[in-house]
Amino acid sequence: MVYKGIPFPDIDPVAVHIGSFGLRWYSLAYLVGIFTAWWLAKRMLSRYPSDFKPEMVDDVMFWGTVGLILGARIGYVLFYNLDHYLENPLQIFALWQGGMSFHGALIGVITALYIYARKEKVSFFAITDVLACLAPIGLFLGRLANFVNGELFGRVTMSVPWAVVFPNGGPLPRHPSQLYEACFEGVVLFLVLFSLWHRSVWVRIRPGFLSGAFLVGYALARGVVENFREPDPQLGFLFARVTMGQLLTLPMLVCGLWIMLRAAKKS
Repeated sequence: MVYKGIPFPDIDPVAVHIGSFGLRWYSLAYLVGIFTAWWLAKRMLSRYPSDFKPEMVDDVMFWGTVGLILGARIGYVLFYNLDHYLENPLQIFALWQGGMSFHGALIGVITALYIYARKEKVSFFAITDVLACLAPIGLFLGRLANFVNGELFGRVTMSVPWAVVFPNGGPLPRHPSQLYEACFEGVVLFLVLFSLWHRSVWVRIRPGFLSGAFLVGYALARGVVENFREPDPQLGFLFARVTMGQLLTLPMLVCGLWIMLRAAKKS
C-alpha cells in the first residue's frame, strides 16, 4: 500500500517568547534535560551511596555541561562540515544556527569528567555510571526538539502510514527518524539502564558496567536508526551506504563492550 504521508504539525520552533527574546525548543531541551539529570542524580546517590557523593553533583553537572556544549560544537565542525568552517571560521561560534554532534558531546563530557575525577580523586566510573543512566533523558528531549525543528529527518518512504512530509524535506513523505531515535536512544535505553541501577546490586558494585552498557546501547540504537535517517547532505554516504553516524558508533560499540567485560570480571 502507498501512503501519502502525514502533514508536518504546525509548531512554532520558538517555545517561549519574552519580548524580543525567544527560547527555542532545542535550547529548552538542553535546560530541562540538564535540570532533570541533576535532580535524579542527587536522588540516586542519596539512596545508593558510592564514591560519587551527592554534594559533588553540582560541580559534575557544571563541568559536564561545559564539556557537552564545547564537544558537541567542535565535533560537528570536525566530523560533519569541516570544509565550510575552514572557509567561514567565525561561524563556528554561531551556535544559534545549529550544528551539534552527539559523538563530539560524548568526547567533551568524558574529557571534562575525567579531569574532574582526577582533580577530586574520585572514581571516574562512579560518576559516569550515574550519568550514563540519565543521559538518555537528554537524548529523548533533544530528538523531540529535532522533530519540532523539522531537521535531521528520515529517508523517503511511502510504505508506512506514519511517514511525515517535512517542510524542508521536499514533497515526499519521510520516516520521522527523530522519533525513532527518541524512542530507542531515549526511552528504551533509559528504562534498561535505570532499571539495572536500581534492581541489580551486582551492577552497582562493578564500576564501569553501566557506562559500557550505555555506549553499547546507544551504538546499536543509532546504528540501526541511521538506516532510516537521511544522511547529512554535505556528506552523503561515506561508502557502501554507510553514514558518518554509523561510522562514529563503531568505536563506541567496541569500547563499550570492552568496558563491560572488564567491569564484569571484577569480584
